[in-house]
Amino acid sequence: MAIASSIPLVFSVQRCKPELVAPTKPTPHEHKLLSDIDDQAALRFQVPFIQFYEYNPSMQGKDPAEVIREALANALVFYYPFAGRLREGPNGKLIVDCTGEGVMFIKADADVTLEQFGNALHPPFPCFDELLYDVPDSERMLNCPLLLIQVTRLKCGSFIFAIRFNHVICDGIGLKQFMSTISEMARGATSCFISPIWERHLLDAGDPPRVIFYHHEYDEVEPTAISWPLDNLVQRSFFFGPVEVSTLRSLLPLHLCHCTTKFELLTACLWRCRTIALNLNPNEKVRMLCTGNLRSKFNPSLPLGYYGNVIVFPAAITTVRNLLHNPLGYTVELVKQAKASMTKEYAKSVAALMVLRAKQLNFTKIVGSFVVSDLTKIGFEDIDFGWGKAVFAGAAKAVGVISFFVSTKSTKGEVGTSVPICLPAPAMERFEKELDNINLIFILHPHNLDCMDCSLAVHMLHACQLQHHPVQVLSRTTGG
Repeated sequence: MAIASSIPLVFSVQRCKPELVAPTKPTPHEHKLLSDIDDQAALRFQVPFIQFYEYNPSMQGKDPAEVIREALANALVFYYPFAGRLREGPNGKLIVDCTGEGVMFIKADADVTLEQFGNALHPPFPCFDELLYDVPDSERMLNCPLLLIQVTRLKCGSFIFAIRFNHVICDGIGLKQFMSTISEMARGATSCFISPIWERHLLDAGDPPRVIFYHHEYDEVEPTAISWPLDNLVQRSFFFGPVEVSTLRSLLPLHLCHCTTKFELLTACLWRCRTIALNLNPNEKVRMLCTGNLRSKFNPSLPLGYYGNVIVFPAAITTVRNLLHNPLGYTVELVKQAKASMTKEYAKSVAALMVLRAKQLNFTKIVGSFVVSDLTKIGFEDIDFGWGKAVFAGAAKAVGVISFFVSTKSTKGEVGTSVPICLPAPAMERFEKELDNINLIFILHPHNLDCMDCSLAVHMLHACQLQHHPVQVLSRTTGG
């Protein structure tokens, strides 16, 4: 269901001048190489995260911005590469120059309460540009701070922690590890619970580099393919609670009903709706790329504390026609096949491809690519700076073709998954229409099809009729 706000929230933010926070102690001045996975072109972008914290009476008199700033400086002693700058070495290889210059930090105050954001916090957030100010020229890859952090104090005593990180330096799990260290030091720790490990050579290609898989995610696309970014982009979030997930699951064939995860099911549904919304040529190839964490796939295991990118983006690929003229189970099977390829060997093959093809393959620039990343199990909400766990924690918005699965609650307090989507305005209208048609409450019978112009609902109905399932489709409820 689409999440919408009836009245846009508007507020003002007073910011202090951005400052560089450096490690509190001298750190090694050295050059550190990124892995062949880290510095691929597809990861050369910034990702914004946001966390909301309630007022805690036991912390009365303590300034969250100052507490976090001091803890950040202490944490950078251990994570000193974050305080450095990216340089470009031979053959375009990115290098971290550990200069100790520091990360960008902003203290701010907003004339708004946490309650005014509503009890269903979800991306995209109102006035987000005020909650994480885009310092001019700070988004460049080279010679810029690797982190931008803003702590915004609210007039009720609550606060918002927002961070933007350069994806080549770490993945989501690596970021959570670093933020956990900040939170531990904010609560009085003087050392890391988990010591950071660099060792980026562990994710380098072999010698010689060998590509042993076919990597559709890095396919060269036709010159006619539409490139990102497009004009008139809008962001909206879509909430899926237990009822929505259960109903979608009932539309699968029996052999998929009990072995399909929520991620696979929602990804398949969203991929189809997005493809319909984009009005692409029926013969055009479209791809779904799911971000996979491979830490559990290494034997021997990666050292505890490794915070580099240990992710791959295996792709499901098909034509627009095949995607839209087959039942939902077909799409789920494609997603499952992509996930099944996530192995250590696959990562080494990706690294080899990056070396042999000069890292310039970037799937994030093609409209026909849909990238999904599941953040619901990382545990960003557990990060506690002393005020308790976050009431919301996760990606602040979709980043182009990349959408994130984030744990949220509806206005009724129902726990579920929110997925921010970024599309051109006309495509977003069509996308919402597809989901709305799926979400209408009534029992579909064959004679209802004449009034339905939603191709996905038609295919879902067809799948259910083949399996003799009753079809229940849910209503859209504004605001969750």
